Amino acid sequence: MSRVAMTGGDGFLGWHTQCALRESGTDAADIPVGGFFDETQAAGAIEASSRFIHLAGVNRGSDDEVETGNVLFAQQVADVIRQVDNPPKTIVYSNSIQATLDNVYGRAKARAADILGAAASAVGADFLDVRFPNLFGEHGRPFYNAVTATFCHLLAEGDQPTVQVDKELMLLHAQDAADILIGERSQDNMPDLTVQESVSGLLRRLTSLAKNYREGEIPDIADRFDRNLFNTYRSYLVTQPIILKQQADRRGGFVEMIRNQGGPGQSSFSTTRPGIVRGNHFHRRKVERFVVVSGQARITLRKLLTDKVMVFDVDGESPIAIDMPTMWAHNITNIGLNTLFTVFWANDLFDPNRPDTIPEVV
Repeated sequence: MSRVAMTGGDGFLGWHTQCALRESGTDAADIPVGGFFDETQAAGAIEASSRFIHLAGVNRGSDDEVETGNVLFAQQVADVIRQVDNPPKTIVYSNSIQATLDNVYGRAKARAADILGAAASAVGADFLDVRFPNLFGEHGRPFYNAVTATFCHLLAEGDQPTVQVDKELMLLHAQDAADILIGERSQDNMPDLTVQESVSGLLRRLTSLAKNYREGEIPDIADRFDRNLFNTYRSYLVTQPIILKQQADRRGGFVEMIRNQGGPGQSSFSTTRPGIVRGNHFHRRKVERFVVVSGQARITLRKLLTDKVMVFDVDGESPIAIDMPTMWAHNITNIGLNTLFTVFWANDLFDPNRPDTIPEVV
């Protein structure tokens, strides 16, 4: 993919979009807006890119802050688009379905779309005004981004959330939204990717997923929406390895590695010589479990686009399971003196045409 410039790269959807771009090896140049806007920096980033994605916006604050902020951010980048010698061929605006509503936020989003659309028309660029429903996904900010993030956070903490106001939600996973923004999917596909669910129904689903996982089981995630919810919930439990029960007698030991309630799955095992590293990749949607059954290993994980690293030293004598969180690079190193034996499980059958295994050094 050609180079991409964007605003709002450090936000929830911005992080997901940059993670999606990693699959094609594309880095995004992030353009600060508002008080941090630098016209020269913005011009350099926009002119060097064939696609510009505007994500930055204001959805919290006073009416004036919401209206002024959304219009200002759009106007800043629109002015630069008009000025550069080689504007992007495609300009994408991450809008909201609320843009059709007669409220402050809806009017501000609609006005920002008009500003960007006019700039695109002026330079002969394609303009995509993508009106997203409620977004959810890994590492959403609880009590801010979406009710899904709040429910997942509370359930991971051992609390039981309650529904204050029940209503119908249109829900779209952030990785699907990112695919639309970067052009991997058409926005015409959005209805097929969006799920309608009530707030109470969402809580029931998440409560069931959390209960199964807390009891050491992989819930039925054959349905893509349940898989996406499960991966979202797991993102709040990255630091918690799973202790496996070992039954031992005079013959030796027996360990149940995984109990999957439904859907496809694939198991495999590897041998690794001392000092060798396996992995150094990440997954966008795949659920994957590592269990060392013999030898000593170090499993290392890093959240994409950050320096946040988790390290787990594991030993086959005391087996534990480490589930790989989505959008975290991971590897496993044999730190022992003998051959390392590791068993792997994934929730899907490996497809070499769509492996969902993206190289990334931890």
